[in-house]
Amino acid sequence: MKKLIFVSCLLLAASGPLMAESTALFAKGEKAANVHHTGTVWLSELAQADDTFNYNISYATFAAGAKLNWHRHPGGQILLITEGVGYYQERGKPVQLTKKGDVIKCPANAEHWHGSTPDSRFAYIATTMNHPNGRTLWLEPVTDSYYLSITTAELNKNAAQQTDEQTIIQLSKQKWLWMADRNIDALESLFHTKAQFVHMGGTMDRSQELAVIKSGGIHYKKTDIHEVSVNVLGDTAILLNKITLLAVVGGKEVTNPFVVTEVYLRDDNHWALTTLSFTRLLVP
Repeated sequence: MKKLIFVSCLLLAASGPLMAESTALFAKGEKAANVHHTGTVWLSELAQADDTFNYNISYATFAAGAKLNWHRHPGGQILLITEGVGYYQERGKPVQLTKKGDVIKCPANAEHWHGSTPDSRFAYIATTMNHPNGRTLWLEPVTDSYYLSITTAELNKNAAQQTDEQTIIQLSKQKWLWMADRNIDALESLFHTKAQFVHMGGTMDRSQELAVIKSGGIHYKKTDIHEVSVNVLGDTAILLNKITLLAVVGGKEVTNPFVVTEVYLRDDNHWALTTLSFTRLLVP
């Protein structure tokens, strides 16, 4: 009996590392030379671009404290976080804390960096589009002094701001649907009492805008959103949309490309739309 227990313990001990290793989705691959990063990073190329699929897929694993230099991808990149906790930051924007299960979209040519936190390893699957200018263009290192200055308080503040940005983006999308459906009750709740609406033909106040939507004088029939960005400044949020709007104006259906500026004001945790301004794009 004692011999059986002893053998069982040996088997469990031997299987421990194997079981832990099996939790990783892919092999770590080769340790990368410290040319464009600091710390220890392993890289495994999972799939190369070819004539059918114009993107590369790789698996990167970061030891705690490892970080990439600033860089950009001419064709853009998507990161699927599979393990641990890390940082992601685009130039001119706050640092984001990212963790297992998160999806990060790196816009084409957006300068950014990412890496693990000082006390956690970090891994992700990266899908990078092929581009004539290359997959990755490397820039200067992220200084250790800046990296180590990132505090929990700053990350919490950034997370709250990120939540506000997501709220405004979703509210803006919903607004276009309410306008298409001519849902006056929802729009009355969203529009600030002193809201202004700037159209190609002039400016309307809140009551005029609601009246023209209700009557069908302007029917915002379908809005295709191509680009969106949000800047939250305390209790004010400014959203820029690049859209194609299919509208019925005076009984005539027209399609126009616009840059739309939306300004929202927060009052008692309720965001109200204060400005909606249409600028028509000139296209060939």
